[in-house]
Formats: sequence, C-alpha cells, structure tokens
Amino acid sequence: MFSDVLLTVDHDRTLTAPDSTIPARNLEAIRYFMENGGTFTMNTGRSIPMALRNILGIVPNNAPLLLYNGSADYDEKAGRFTRYAPIELDYAKLLPELQLRFPMLNIEVQAIDAHYLMRKDAGWEAYCDNNGCPWKYAAPEDIPGPFIKFSFYGEFRENTVASMYTATEEELAAFAEMTAYMEENYGDKIEIFRACPRIADIHAKGVSKGNAARLLQKQLGKKILICVGDAENDLTMLENTDFAFCPADGRVADRFPNVCNCADGAVADVIYNKIPEILKNRP
Repeated sequence: MFSDVLLTVDHDRTLTAPDSTIPARNLEAIRYFMENGGTFTMNTGRSIPMALRNILGIVPNNAPLLLYNGSADYDEKAGRFTRYAPIELDYAKLLPELQLRFPMLNIEVQAIDAHYLMRKDAGWEAYCDNNGCPWKYAAPEDIPGPFIKFSFYGEFRENTVASMYTATEEELAAFAEMTAYMEENYGDKIEIFRACPRIADIHAKGVSKGNAARLLQKQLGKKILICVGDAENDLTMLENTDFAFCPADGRVADRFPNVCNCADGAVADVIYNKIPEILKNRP
C-alpha cells in the first residue's frame, strides 16, 4: 500500500507531545505504515547520545536515521554512521573565543559519545540527565571527533526542552548578535538552524534536514517524500518535500497543511488520513 513512500518526521513537538512523551497512537501508526510497505525514519536535530535514549529501540524505523539536523545518517542495525558532514573549523581555537565573546550563552558540542560543555552549567546537567544523555566537561581539543554539530544555548530553566521555547528580549538580542557574527565571519563554512528561540545549532555548510531527506529518498528509490515538522529548523525539509505537514500547534503551522496537535498524534494523522488521500489522488 505505502511502498512508494518515504516518511521522515521531526522528534520534539512533532512525534512527541510538549512534555516529550510519544503518543501511543503515533507508534501504532508507524508500525502499521511499515507493515504495509512504507519506509519510515526520524529527521531530527538530536545526536546519537540522545537518540540512544529517545529513539533507538523505541521508535520503529526501517531506514537510516537522519540525525544532527541532517549532518549524519545512522544505521541502527549496523550501529554506525553511513554518512556524516564535519564542520571544517578549528574547534580548539574557535570555541573558547566564542565563549568569551558571548558570555550570556553557553556552547555545547554534541559529539558521538556524549554532549560536552566548557563552562559549568547545573541546568544543562539536569536536562541531559532527564533525557538520558551522557555529558562531560572538557577543553575543545579533548573532545572526540568527528565534529558535526555545536549549539549555543540560553539558560535551562527546567530539565526539558520546553523551557527553550520562550526567551527574554535580552536573550533574543544576544542570539541575534551571535548569529550576525557567525554569518559574517564563518558563513562560508557553516549553516545555522534555530530549533526554538533559545537554541541555535551550527552545522557544516550545505547541511540541512531537507538535503538529507532528498538524498535518502534517492538512495532508497522512493517515488514520494513526505515530511512532518513543527519548527524553523524543519523548514528546509518542509519546503523541499513532495508533501509537507505540520502539527496544528507547531511554530510554523501557518505555513503548511495542518494535522492535529502534536500531543494528539500528529504523525498518526498523517499516516491514517493524509497519506491515503495522497495515494488515492495520484495520477
């Protein structure tokens, strides 16, 4: 029934509810989709350390996971990357300079074994612990490669990602200053994605969720690409797919066709209602 379709979906507030739980309806629908010939995978900004807790062994999939905002493909069965795009910058020099220049923000490197910080942050520790993500403090030169993602964060006000969706004017100004600086000085080497107001993710030039999804579609030989997401870092996949959908409570819900709120099973809505309609109306 669904053999021509590759479905990729975002994690936070798309597959999950705002409290980070996954509605059972979504998991049931994904299993139904795959049992009927569909190809499913996640397309998320999350790292391997976070995916080990939140995705691997929990969310059914039958294609490589698209992680780090499209910077890497990970084969769960083989337990290895099948593709990754390193950032071509000297971390040992760059990160300490950036931390001094933007003291209001904290800088995290999402490596393949753990998440790393240079500066003490109890809120970040609590967030990582709550998400089952190993964390460490280290000098940049001691962080293991490949270097495929680092992020600027505002203050963690609680131990879930929910606190990152609101920001003060001072925080927004700090992010605007940082973004302008990074684009002016390193724009030829990096891409910047904003998953929410108080997080900015940095990746290698040319990386995006959209590019990763299209590349996987080509590799798998699927005729139809369908993507589901909720936020600004999902725009590249939502704007460059064959069919895009957004939870009604998503941050970019005004730009794309909507399904139900994320807590009510937005991914299931796409599988049970939208995809059959798409296939029925195919020429």
